Amino acid sequence: MRLLLDTHVLLWALMARRRLPKRLLAALADRETEVLFSAINIWEIAIKRALGRPAFAFGPDDVLDAALDAGFTELPVKAAHAARSGDLPPLHADPFDRLLVAQALCEPARLVTADTVIQRYPAPIEFFTPLGD
Repeated sequence: MRLLLDTHVLLWALMARRRLPKRLLAALADRETEVLFSAINIWEIAIKRALGRPAFAFGPDDVLDAALDAGFTELPVKAAHAARSGDLPPLHADPFDRLLVAQALCEPARLVTADTVIQRYPAPIEFFTPLGD
């Protein structure tokens, strides 16, 4: 199984695992699961941190290092991903999320998210409700 992590899921997997349900934690720990994070995640963290968003207190370099140290696989952005994002229905204006959905379709991988809008895309989505703080 290949799981591509939405940005908030990547941050929780690395810094706030208590937010993730046990079944997702088990999947992330399973040696048969390839856990992917995208260059898009790091770009989103960099942009939103620069804008002063409180949920993005960790630096993009720190998140990159932590993801690699956790054994996650970096997924680069390809031209095919960018092209596929233009074919998606206009459910979400967020370019980061649209590119992640496109990557999930192209690779293929299941996009793991707690975003209720993303789960409406016709794509392989693994939606969950985050646990409390």
